[in-house]
Amino acid sequence: MSSSERYREVVGHFATGVAVITASGPEGAVGMTTNAFTSLSLDPLLVLVCFDRTARTLPIVRESGRFAVNILRDHHGELSGRFASKLPAERKFDAVDYHTEHGAPVLTDALAWLACELRELRPGGDHEIGIGAVVAMDHGDGDPLVWYRGGYTTVA
Repeated sequence: MSSSERYREVVGHFATGVAVITASGPEGAVGMTTNAFTSLSLDPLLVLVCFDRTARTLPIVRESGRFAVNILRDHHGELSGRFASKLPAERKFDAVDYHTEHGAPVLTDALAWLACELRELRPGGDHEIGIGAVVAMDHGDGDPLVWYRGGYTTVA
């Protein structure tokens, strides 16, 4: 087993929520699934998102300077898989209801969402670390989708 495979196995024991990061570009809405998201600061309100350097969403976030974090519900496993796939960007939003908040697509059925202005991108190995200032947010009721040991689960 390689070091990176072992690392993935070990950190997989840390349960995380699952989110879809969305942005709007000249060709329309784009999005990607991530579990590399966390709150960063309460004053000012900041979040941290890690973008794989090869993610097609990253250049759109860089160019637009905006993105949304859509925290997924416990029944959104298929939706998470869709946004994690290599489907063409326009196909990822097929049959997905969304609206725009502060210039970024927000998934209508998200458990919670945050619209952000990109403050900075910093290198981080094979990822870019994005810091966003929260400019709008809301939440609903329900349970989150959770990623644990390489699969989806819930808090229930």
